[in-house]
Amino acid sequence: MDMAVLASIGVIIILGLGGYAAYLLSKLKKQKQLISQHQALAIAKRNAKIFESVDTLCLAGIQGQCDLSELSIRLCNILDYVQGDQRIDVKTRYPALSELFEVVNDMARGEDRQQLAKQERMKQNLARHKAENRLNDIIIEELKDLQGQMAPLNDQISIQMR
Repeated sequence: MDMAVLASIGVIIILGLGGYAAYLLSKLKKQKQLISQHQALAIAKRNAKIFESVDTLCLAGIQGQCDLSELSIRLCNILDYVQGDQRIDVKTRYPALSELFEVVNDMARGEDRQQLAKQERMKQNLARHKAENRLNDIIIEELKDLQGQMAPLNDQISIQMR
């Protein structure tokens, strides 16, 4: 009889530990889901801010308020930070903007530009102006397309904190 009681107590302890392990596993699964939801929300919020900036930059470019070369640098760099399904392959989708970016990205800017010899600055200016003039109309059309693409993305993200 003593052996049966000990076996019963053993079975009860094992079942209790098994139940507790199942409870902990369900809590872990819920926690992973919550972390995933928070990450998705953080990505959506970050992308929304990026889309707002891209929309503003596109508008400035379309209206001629910003140098196209400066605009290409800003847009290509900022679009590189978009995450998730909304990521845009700039090289494929906007080839003229990407081409101008490739031309001007390595050129000196700011104080570095002032340190260059006058002849080198003129050479860079000429290359930049040639690329801007050649790609101007195409880039404006790409900016309109990009701005149109950003509008629905901005509208579909409703961020609510509970």
